[in-house]
Amino acid sequence: MKKFQFLNFLILSAALLLSSCGTVKNVAYLQNSDSINFDNSRFLYDARIMPKDQLTISVNTTTSEASIPFNLLLQNEYSQGRTMASGGGTLMPYLVDNEGYINYPIIGRLKVGGLTKSECEKMIAEKIRPYMAETENPIVTVRMSSYSVSVLGEVARPGSFQVSREKITILEALAQAGDLTIYGVRDKVKLIREDATGKKQIVTLNLNDANIVNSPYYYLQQNDVVYVEPNNVKAQNSKVGQTTTLWFSATSILISLTSLLYNILK
Repeated sequence: MKKFQFLNFLILSAALLLSSCGTVKNVAYLQNSDSINFDNSRFLYDARIMPKDQLTISVNTTTSEASIPFNLLLQNEYSQGRTMASGGGTLMPYLVDNEGYINYPIIGRLKVGGLTKSECEKMIAEKIRPYMAETENPIVTVRMSSYSVSVLGEVARPGSFQVSREKITILEALAQAGDLTIYGVRDKVKLIREDATGKKQIVTLNLNDANIVNSPYYYLQQNDVVYVEPNNVKAQNSKVGQTTTLWFSATSILISLTSLLYNILK
């Protein structure tokens, strides 16, 4: 009986030793929210147009004829017997070039890079108004059809996510990815961002700190990449997984030797 108690004690000690190798991480977000001044977060985020964005621009006027030149459609052709007919199409997307310009009907090159959607809409409305009757008041709508962010690393569902609202926080992006796993490092989340000039930067964010709400990186820009590092426990488990056979062999030998010594010395 004592022999089995001794072996159980040995196995339990080994398990405690292995578990103590991992460091305990705080998993709660925004832990100090009661002591944070959120006055700096009082603003409504509006995404700005960047190079390589795809824009969908529609113009609405009182008379449909007035808006036709400014609503270029991608025609859908379909077969009707032996002839080809054209049906209704979708609006043609405009690709913003590296200098922030698009080629717009009638007007030509327009600088839209760096503008918000509302600023772009106002500018286009002013540009096309001289080509219409004075009684017309064109309504311009701009949408970003390529707004997406990517989340990688220790999350439940890594991947790229389309943002239909053109506004997303880092917490919302992590929620889209199924949240961090228990192995994700919450105080060292990496944000990879490229600005309009092509300059890259990597920023470290602490999700445990409620001050992240006041951070200029709280709202993600299009094409941002969020990376969640694994903690030490996950890294150690990975190493153990690569040498599982060796560990089991060593443990088996250790238990056998201990049992042999116990039988000799008892």
